[in-house]
Amino acid sequence: MDFGVLGPVTAWNGRGDEVALKGPRHRAVLARLIIARRRVVPVGRLVEDLWTDPPAGAVGAVRTFVAALRRALEPERPPRTPPRLLVTVGPGYALRAEPGSVDAWRFEQAMAAAAALPPRDALARLTGALSWWRGPAYAGFAGEDWATADRSRLTELRLHAVERVAEARLALGAAAEAVPDLDAHVTEHPWREDAWRLLALALYRTGRQGDALEVLRRARRLLAEHLGLDPGPGLRRLEDDILHHADRLVPEPGPAGAADLVWAQAAAAYDRTVPPGARARLESTVDLLRNLAVTGGAGLETTRRHRVAAIAAAEELGDPDLTARVIGAFDVPAIWTRSDDPDQAALIVAAAERALAALPASGHGAARARLLATVALESRGTGTPRGREAARQAEELARGLDDPALLAFALNGRFMQTFQRAGLAVRRDAIGAELVDVAARHGLTTFEVLGHLVRVQARGALADFSVADVHAEAADRLAARHELPLVGVFTGWYRALRLDVSGRAPVGEVEAAYREAAGRLEGAGMPGLERGLLPLALLCLRLRHGTPAPGGDIDWGPYEPWARPVVLLAEGRRGEAAAAVRAVPGPPRDLLFEALWCLTARAAVEVGDRAVMERARAELAPASGELAGAGSGLLTLGPVSDHLTMLTRSLGTPPR
Repeated sequence: MDFGVLGPVTAWNGRGDEVALKGPRHRAVLARLIIARRRVVPVGRLVEDLWTDPPAGAVGAVRTFVAALRRALEPERPPRTPPRLLVTVGPGYALRAEPGSVDAWRFEQAMAAAAALPPRDALARLTGALSWWRGPAYAGFAGEDWATADRSRLTELRLHAVERVAEARLALGAAAEAVPDLDAHVTEHPWREDAWRLLALALYRTGRQGDALEVLRRARRLLAEHLGLDPGPGLRRLEDDILHHADRLVPEPGPAGAADLVWAQAAAAYDRTVPPGARARLESTVDLLRNLAVTGGAGLETTRRHRVAAIAAAEELGDPDLTARVIGAFDVPAIWTRSDDPDQAALIVAAAERALAALPASGHGAARARLLATVALESRGTGTPRGREAARQAEELARGLDDPALLAFALNGRFMQTFQRAGLAVRRDAIGAELVDVAARHGLTTFEVLGHLVRVQARGALADFSVADVHAEAADRLAARHELPLVGVFTGWYRALRLDVSGRAPVGEVEAAYREAAGRLEGAGMPGLERGLLPLALLCLRLRHGTPAPGGDIDWGPYEPWARPVVLLAEGRRGEAAAAVRAVPGPPRDLLFEALWCLTARAAVEVGDRAVMERARAELAPASGELAGAGSGLLTLGPVSDHLTMLTRSLGTPPR
């Protein structure tokens, strides 16, 4: 359960749906308990805070409000069991919310963390935190004495965050980007001298000296007319510096600023030197897209958008060797076995096959290997024989050419084609080990990271978490050193899984870890991974712990056919569940193959569908020594062997 006070007081369940909290006094009780920060608030204090002149039945009314809140916040709690969230302690109540479950608490943590970060990281952290605000803090309780101090403190923190965002942009040389927000900020909060200072400085650094001086004069007038004050020393010194063009107003470029300058100069030189329409521009574009892809977020989305256009442009030139280079140069490591854009992947495979057919029969071994590796990678999840054959051919060519970078690319294609059946974690672990070895010896950082992530997945499937931990840490170290932000998405999910399988944390804490991991996916640019994954992880967690499966309107994404029968059974809709089990397709042959079959097996046993049980047992048998789903590095449904035992017991016959 998550709580929001940065705006109207509200709560959201694990699916992200807003919880019905009834009337304003119910919200007031919740807000008052959040302000107490997990401490006990006596019933008498709640009565005093809720009413200026408490009625005779005020204590009973508070207890009624608390009872209603408990039903709303823990709807699945069995009758007569003690609450775990809104608890009774002595003479009062406490809300035992997790540290990361209240938006205001997360905002405070983000502010503290940003203070120790370099400007680029601080900017990302602060802009993300500011997006959590939905209105004034504790909206609806502005006149309540018990909310005043917290409202004021959070409001001040938000204003401070806006100004720190501007400072970070100025430090990064993005003064023009800082101006609009600062202009709105000083209009709304004209008494903040630091905001005026930052606005004037931003204007000066964008070449608007006159506007900068006018801003400072406007600040002087407002302070004098409304507060009877002169500007402070910071504003006075800035005005003097602007008038005299002081050197200190233009910061010396640090490493990031120097890099930006080099980039701009190199880009300008390239534009002057390489004529428009030159084929070198096309190949350079692909190199840039390849580097952009590993930045995640907008970079990854931009790459997908322009990659097919670059391939089409190469094909139009009628040069098969150039087309092969443009397609094959995009050797970006891939770890997730579901394509983010299947239609685009099919277009790339078709273009690669055309390029392979157009290349001369002899020579061009490296180009041919890259095209084959591309076919293998882009065919992931389709289960086609061609993908497996292309992976085999690419690896064979790469080994013969003794090209480490080409071999790493080909091994990535082979990894993507090791999902033809369950139980292949050992094979994938060997691929990951070779990737780490080859990449580390030859400075292929992104493929070294890929190898570590493959081993995280494979050792997780084999329940060897001590080794998986080592590889997760190695991947994080490389990512930090080489600015590879997408790595943290996968290692963050792995750590939620690790907490899950440890057995040391309560279900609520594990759910919070999964939700935090899912938050890393927002804006990461990987829709093939993002949609439906959190509900699936929470469903697996609850099934393993025997708690009710989530119901209601949930976006299961691509996992809906396999989640649906289980959810219908949890809702008591047995007939519909039986029909859903009969209709369930075979899961895609990817990292969640075993987990989805185990879900199907559970539902098939429950409705007594022998045909589906037989299919599930046959498909799962090769993975009897693995943890279902843990090979994804994201979630688990427990040992596959447990599901096989359940199936055999239900069928009453040993497997043939």
